[in-house]
Amino acid sequence: MKTGAISLSLHNTTTTMPVKKRWSWLVIAVLGLVLLSMFVPLAFLLGLHNGFYSTGYDTEKRSSGSSRKDANLDSPLIKGGISTRANEILRNLGPTLPKDFGRKFVKETENKTTGFAVPTQVSNPPPKRETVGAGSSAEGTKAVQVIGDSDKMCEIKFGSYCLWRQQHREKMKDLIVRKMKDQLYVARAYYPSIAKIPKLDQFSQEMKQNIQEFERILSESTSDSDLPSQVEKQILKMETTITKAKAAVVECNNVDKKLRQLVDLTEDEANFHMKQSAFLYQLAVQTTPKSLHCLSMRLTVEYFKTSPVDADVSESLLNPDLHHYVMFSNNVLASSVVINSTVMHAKASRKQVFHVLTDKQSFFSMKMWFFTNTYKDATVQVLNIEDPDLLEGQPPSQFSTRQELRVSFLSSTSESRTEYISTFSHRHYTLPKLFPTLKKIVVLDDVIVVQHDLSALWNLDMNEKVIGAVPFCAVKFGAIKKYLGKESYDGNSCTWMSGLNIIDLVRWKEHDVTKMYQSLVQKRLTETTLGATMLTFQGLLTPLDHTWVLSGLGHNYGITNEAINKAAVLHYNGNMKPWLELGVQNYKIHWRKYLNPDNRFLTDCNVNP
Repeated sequence: MKTGAISLSLHNTTTTMPVKKRWSWLVIAVLGLVLLSMFVPLAFLLGLHNGFYSTGYDTEKRSSGSSRKDANLDSPLIKGGISTRANEILRNLGPTLPKDFGRKFVKETENKTTGFAVPTQVSNPPPKRETVGAGSSAEGTKAVQVIGDSDKMCEIKFGSYCLWRQQHREKMKDLIVRKMKDQLYVARAYYPSIAKIPKLDQFSQEMKQNIQEFERILSESTSDSDLPSQVEKQILKMETTITKAKAAVVECNNVDKKLRQLVDLTEDEANFHMKQSAFLYQLAVQTTPKSLHCLSMRLTVEYFKTSPVDADVSESLLNPDLHHYVMFSNNVLASSVVINSTVMHAKASRKQVFHVLTDKQSFFSMKMWFFTNTYKDATVQVLNIEDPDLLEGQPPSQFSTRQELRVSFLSSTSESRTEYISTFSHRHYTLPKLFPTLKKIVVLDDVIVVQHDLSALWNLDMNEKVIGAVPFCAVKFGAIKKYLGKESYDGNSCTWMSGLNIIDLVRWKEHDVTKMYQSLVQKRLTETTLGATMLTFQGLLTPLDHTWVLSGLGHNYGITNEAINKAAVLHYNGNMKPWLELGVQNYKIHWRKYLNPDNRFLTDCNVNP
C-alpha cells in the first residue's frame, strides 16, 4: 500500500509540472509584448531608431565608460568635403530666409541723386532721381547701394530715419568678437545633430567644450580689448571643429530645424531693434533739446525780473509802404536766425518790419530775447496769437507754426519715392484779420536761412494772383489724391510749400480765401491741412523762380555746396532740423553762423553754435 501511494504521488507530480511551465512562458511572453508596446513608440519619439539620443541641445555630460567606439575621421561619417545633402538644408530654408540670403548685389553708382534711391531689382535699375540742387560732388564720391528686399520699404515705413541711419552707420569695430559670435552661431546649429551620432561621441564632447568656452569668453568680453591673450588659439580650434562638423554626414532635418530657430530669433531681434531705433529717432526729432528748453526758461524768468518796456513803434507796424515779414514760431533760436539772416543781407534794413506770432507759453521768452537783441535798423514785434483780444470772434484753435507731412508715392517711372512737404496751418488763414492795414506781406517759416536780399519780392508782378510760391513739381496733385478728396483738380499740377511765400492781402480779401479754406475743411477731407490748402489756392498762385528757395536740407544728404550757394533761401524741411543733434552736419554751418556765441543766455544754457 505504501508503495502504491508513493507511485501515485510521483505520477501526479510528473503530470502537473509541464502545465506550470507552459503558464510561466505565457506570462513572460505577455509581459514582453507589453514592454515592447511601451518602448517601441518611445524609441521612435526619441529618435533611437536612427542612433539619435535627443532632438534638442544635448547639455548632459556622457559617461566615460560608454561602450561606443570613436569614429575615425576618415570613416564614411566624416568625409573630406561638405556633405552632399547640404543643398537640401539651403533649399529647406527658402520659406524663412529672403531669396537673396547669403548673396549681396552691390551696385556702385555716381552720387548724383538727392537722398537715397529706393532699392529695386538689380536686373532693372531705376532711373536716377533728379531734383533741384542735386549734382555730382566735386570729389566725385561714389555711393555703394546694397540692393535687398529688407531695405525696399524702409524709408516708406520709417521715413528719414533710414537716410540718417545710412549716413551714420558706424565702421566695423571689434572684428574678433564679431567673428567669435559668428562661429558660435554655426557651431550651435550643427551641435545637436553631431551629438546624436553614436560613433562621434568624442568629437561631440570636443565641440560642446568649445561652445561652452566661447560662451564664457563672450559673456565676459564685449570688445576686442577685453578678450584674453589666448583667444587666437580658441578661434583656430573652433574653426577646425566647425570644418569637421560641416564634413560630417548628419540628418539634415535637425540642422534645418536648428538653423530655422536661430534665423527666426535673429530676424525677430533685428526687427525689434529696427523699430526701437526708429521710435527713438522720432522721439529725438520731436523733443525740444534741453539747451533750448533752458534758454526759454531763463529768458522768461529774466523778463519778469526786469519787466522791459517796448519802444513805441506803432507807426512802423501799421505802415503799408514798409516790407512786412510774418513768421509763426515758438522757437527762440530759429526765429532769431531767420530775422538775423534776412537783415544781414538786406540793402535797407530800416524798411524791414518783422511780426513774430507765437503762443502764450513762448511769448515772454520771445519778448525778452528781441528786447535784448537788435537787428540793425529793423523793427521786431512779438504777438501772442492765443490772446483772445487779438482775434475777436475767432474760434480758438491750437497754435501751429506749419504742418509738415511725409508723402510716399509711385513716380511716373514706377519708382517708390518719399518727399517732405510743409504747408500752412489753420493760423495762417487769420492773417487778413491780424494785419488789416497791410497790402502785401512775406510769410517766412522758422526753418529757413536767408542768403540774399529779399527786397525784389516787393516789386514782383503777381498777375492778380493771391500768393507767390516756388512750385514743387517732385510731388504733383495726382500723388496726393488721398488728401484731396472728391474735389476737382488737375492731377498734373505741381504742389508748393511754405517757407517763403509772398501774399497779396488785398486779393486775398477779394477772393475770400479764408472762407474757401474753411468750407473745404468742413468737408473733412483729411485730418491735415495739405489737401485743403492746395485746393484753396488752386488757380490763385503765381510761380516763383526755383532759385528763390532750395528745399530738402532737413532730410536730403545729396545737396551740393554749389546749389546751396546759389539759393536765396535755404529751407530745412524734414525731420533733421539744424538745431538738433540729428541734423545734417554739412548743412548746420549755414544756420549756426547767424547765432552770437557770446550771448550770455546761450552760454549759460550751453547752446554751442
